[in-house]
Amino acid sequence: MDEETGYGAVRSRDARFDGAFFFAVRTTGIYCRPSCPAVTPKRQNVRYYATAAAAQGSGFRACRRCRPDAAPGSAEWNVRADVVGRAMRMIGDGVVDREGVAGLAVRLGYSARQVQRQLTAELGAGPVALARAQRAHTARVLLQTTELPVTEIAFAAGFASVRQFNDTIRTVYAATPTGLRTAAHRGGTRPATPSAGVPLRLAHRGPYQAAAVFDLLGAEAVPGVEEVTGASGSRTYRRTLRLPYGTGVVAVGERLSDASAHSSGWLDARLRLTDLRDLTTAVQRLRRLFDLDADPYAVDERLGTDPRLAPLVAARPGLRSPGAADPEELAVRALVGPREAERLVRAYGKALESPCGTLTHVFPEPASLVGASGPLGALATALADGGLRLDPGADRQAARAALEALPGLDAHAVAVIRTRALGDPDVGPPGVPVPDTWRPWRSYALRHLEAAARQPGSEDK
Repeated sequence: MDEETGYGAVRSRDARFDGAFFFAVRTTGIYCRPSCPAVTPKRQNVRYYATAAAAQGSGFRACRRCRPDAAPGSAEWNVRADVVGRAMRMIGDGVVDREGVAGLAVRLGYSARQVQRQLTAELGAGPVALARAQRAHTARVLLQTTELPVTEIAFAAGFASVRQFNDTIRTVYAATPTGLRTAAHRGGTRPATPSAGVPLRLAHRGPYQAAAVFDLLGAEAVPGVEEVTGASGSRTYRRTLRLPYGTGVVAVGERLSDASAHSSGWLDARLRLTDLRDLTTAVQRLRRLFDLDADPYAVDERLGTDPRLAPLVAARPGLRSPGAADPEELAVRALVGPREAERLVRAYGKALESPCGTLTHVFPEPASLVGASGPLGALATALADGGLRLDPGADRQAARAALEALPGLDAHAVAVIRTRALGDPDVGPPGVPVPDTWRPWRSYALRHLEAAARQPGSEDK
């Protein structure tokens, strides 16, 4: 993106670019998202950054008005299958916090020095700085929405020490942790108790067709693990989560979206976790499940050029292609179907310490299904021993080859796993030629056709 385009987005406060880049103002020492409502700075005082971490590394602090750290993630990282794209997805999932840069490098198949060099060259920040920016955001959310002691928040956010935590908060927000908390409470924010969970706003750019997403999640919900309650337009999706340090229960509310050209919004959520160190990972997995980091403008612009899809895109601007909260769970469910998935939950699922309404279990992990016979056993073994990787940083081509080599997985199941578990935006219908105008958004094109086909009286297949 050139500076002319960047400054145009800043001057017009264009929310379509939120998360795609950040701008900093040399005279104030503050960095913002493009839609910041503050007075537009002079062009010569503006600097542009690909990530919040890069702006922080250059000595700028986060704006208190537009909260740039809470902007939607760049859609680029979902689309790209190269090393930088895979690394960004894994950093978002908390790999650096749990395994360090060395662990990230091993997962990518590169040396730590190579990973550092590639990320710094393209994004202006290395993996440590990117993870640090993410930890700061997690800490701010916990400070402003819970009553947890500051010391507990420091370690829950992933910091190695309280001193590191304090220094980072001062650097990023120009405030102490206590000051951030006090300012939020002064503004009317009421802290939640730990038992009530952490309240969140999961931001997205552009219009969002929540009804289609909640319809899909409700139709495929597995009892004991998921449920959708309420009337259309105000439904709540609830599910259990298997996370690196423990388990969780999340509730996400359906929210009507403004379909105007420059709109943005959020979904309200509440997370209850047995270990708050899982907060960052849980949030990123929810973002993938609800496809919140997509760029609906790019998708709709491309698909809108196809004669068959144009009226569907016009009817449902911002339609998303949902992912998966647990890629390994999604793969098993794609293979066995809903009834068998429910049986597996009852037979092998881990029971929650405290059931939450109808939610009683976490979906069984692959290791517990290795002894199963036939295709399920083969899939579980491949997932458990690493022969098949579906994590956020997985190589999509290698995963596709591994899936196609497994017995019992037909072409349709492989396509579902690639679309949902791997988050691949360009998966077409197996064996069916489609127009080139659908690329690189074939997954979204199919969602439009499916949504249209569900309408009463529709004959569109």
